[in-house]
Amino acid sequence: MVYKILVVDDEHDAADAIKSRLIRQGYTAVTAYDGEEALLKIKEENPDIILLDLMMPKLNGFEVLKELREKFKDKWRPVIIVSAQDEIASLEKCYGMEADHYLTKPCDIEHILRGIRIMISLIPARIK
Repeated sequence: MVYKILVVDDEHDAADAIKSRLIRQGYTAVTAYDGEEALLKIKEENPDIILLDLMMPKLNGFEVLKELREKFKDKWRPVIIVSAQDEIASLEKCYGMEADHYLTKPCDIEHILRGIRIMISLIPARIK
């Protein structure tokens, strides 16, 4: 199965670089550059995994995560936070809002890929 990953980050170059690497790794990848676009892409693209930045225009990552968990209950979509915010309060807030993994920028692509593989391994256990 080819998994679709949504990369959400307002830094276009960073999002596009991650997308390119994911595609080279055999995944399908799409990008969104702000929170509103992220919610639209979740609805349109039905991604399997979401890489989510926290500090973005329009809707921030916390708001996107809240909407996702409240309104998109059709399947479990692992959310990996990839953010420059390294405060414990941000990490605790994200996990309290049901984020599945948290990586701090700058983040090596290998850590992101490892997080994705871990989330993929959990998908069968979460299917209802």
